[in-house]
Amino acid sequence: MRPLKYSINVTLDGCVDHREGIADEEGHRHAAGNLARADALLFGRVTYEMMEEAWRPPASEAMPDWTQPFARTIDRARKYVVSSTLARVDWNAELLLGDLGPAVQQLKDQPGDGLLVGGVTLPTALAELGLIDEYEFVVQPRVAGHGPTLLAGLSKPLSLTLVGREEFSSGAVAMRYRPRS
Repeated sequence: MRPLKYSINVTLDGCVDHREGIADEEGHRHAAGNLARADALLFGRVTYEMMEEAWRPPASEAMPDWTQPFARTIDRARKYVVSSTLARVDWNAELLLGDLGPAVQQLKDQPGDGLLVGGVTLPTALAELGLIDEYEFVVQPRVAGHGPTLLAGLSKPLSLTLVGREEFSSGAVAMRYRPRS
């Protein structure tokens, strides 16, 4: 069974707007490592379209040199996209069809190293279904003063156990948690 891991940048006040994180070489190297350790990526429509626009060549070729390992890794990664509005996808992607819970569970039941989910709305739905095996919050040393906020709308609190942490020179801290049984 492949574990499903969720990784997201979040400010001290809980904002998960991707524009509020610190974009630097160390953070990109960490994110590229997360991507490389996953058999596939799982995105909702918004995150898929945002990532494709930013990281699919030739757009990614205009980025700084230190972003290129991340760009190459995400470009070649297998991707599954959850969407009720897209008719088709490409960029090494396929639409994940059917009911969300059983469709994602079927992906998890396949052999491999793991799946990585990013974004805001889809991970909240997956957390609600109890399908996320590990959460990584890369806490940015910033206060955004706005949303969207981390896992907003969950029907009940998540109880988590810290299983790892990594500090970055920017002051960001990546903390990994697993759900408590």
